[in-house]
Amino acid sequence: MTSTGAALDSRKRYLAYLVPMGAVSAALLVGAVMLLLLDASPLAGVKAMFNGAFGSREALSSTALKATPLLFVGVGITIAFRANVINIGGEGQLVAGGLLSTAVAIGLPDLPAFVMLPAVLLAGMVGGALWGAVPGALKAYYGVNEILSTIMLNVVAVQLMNFLLRGPLIDPGEIERGTRIPQTERLQANADLPLLFGSGRLHIGPLIAILAAVGAYILLWRTPLGYRLRAVGQSADASRYAGIPVKRIVLLALTLSGAVAGLAGAVLVFGSESHRMVTDGSTAGFTGSAGFNGIVAALFGGLHPLWTIPASFLFGGLLVGGNALQRAVQVPSALILALNGLVVVFVVATDRYRKRLRDQAARAAATAATVPALVGNERPPGLAGDDP
Repeated sequence: MTSTGAALDSRKRYLAYLVPMGAVSAALLVGAVMLLLLDASPLAGVKAMFNGAFGSREALSSTALKATPLLFVGVGITIAFRANVINIGGEGQLVAGGLLSTAVAIGLPDLPAFVMLPAVLLAGMVGGALWGAVPGALKAYYGVNEILSTIMLNVVAVQLMNFLLRGPLIDPGEIERGTRIPQTERLQANADLPLLFGSGRLHIGPLIAILAAVGAYILLWRTPLGYRLRAVGQSADASRYAGIPVKRIVLLALTLSGAVAGLAGAVLVFGSESHRMVTDGSTAGFTGSAGFNGIVAALFGGLHPLWTIPASFLFGGLLVGGNALQRAVQVPSALILALNGLVVVFVVATDRYRKRLRDQAARAAATAATVPALVGNERPPGLAGDDP
């Protein structure tokens, strides 16, 4: 590659990753205008957002905890999207993972901590994997659109959760008091996620999420299976011609994606302050909409597991900081929802432009690589072997 081609390639690749930052900045500018219209100070709002998300140890802990399920779901999304499979079922997979891990903790209460903790985390992965495998099988073997099937399974998951938390898994104390809040009893202490500093709220969940992101990167770019996943995502027909079992790869992509999201469900249960599974009757009452926000984090990170790490923490900071902004400048909660929605819209809207930049960078690199080869293959006229 020539120096000019390399510079062009590098510049466009870096620009592709800077585009989401511009999208967030544009969303915040629109949010500032909305604050002005509500007679609130944008500078005070921005300061409150930053301090609320990153201004103290407690704020950083809150941001890390908010970002953890987003990172899990985002990593799962990158696995599915690399195989050209669209997983919108993160909410349902979170719920399935939380339910199965909770059932294991309740059903096996006497396990020691060094067995219980891995068991509930594994159960969360299995629950999410099963919830992802269903639309994967429907997509691979029956041609059912995975967007529709994953969204509909979100609805099934919330109804299953409401049934179990109001019936078989409900806290017996809720029945005795007659309150019947949909929640389990306090789960076994030997299943609690260890705290990082021995006190406070920050547990090892963020570290597990980062390890999951690193593992996904190794899987996708350092293993034969990852090569097959990405090959199917590039061209299913070419992959089939090369002997790759496309249907099994599609099924596996959604299964792995669901497994990572299900792990987030287990972390939400056993890392929560109440140490029980509880909901308000909606999916978001348990997940905090992490199943959908994780998609945005994945897009913000360019559908790359490692880039999804800072993207998740940034988006988690926006969510935490938005609550601090509301308290500081006394604006309606609807404004915070609108601000989060603006970030989503701007990030998603710029994804197509960022993809175009990456494609241009790839074409520039290919062109720069072929020119020297063509020049090297030219021969002076009159030498042996030339056409007369």
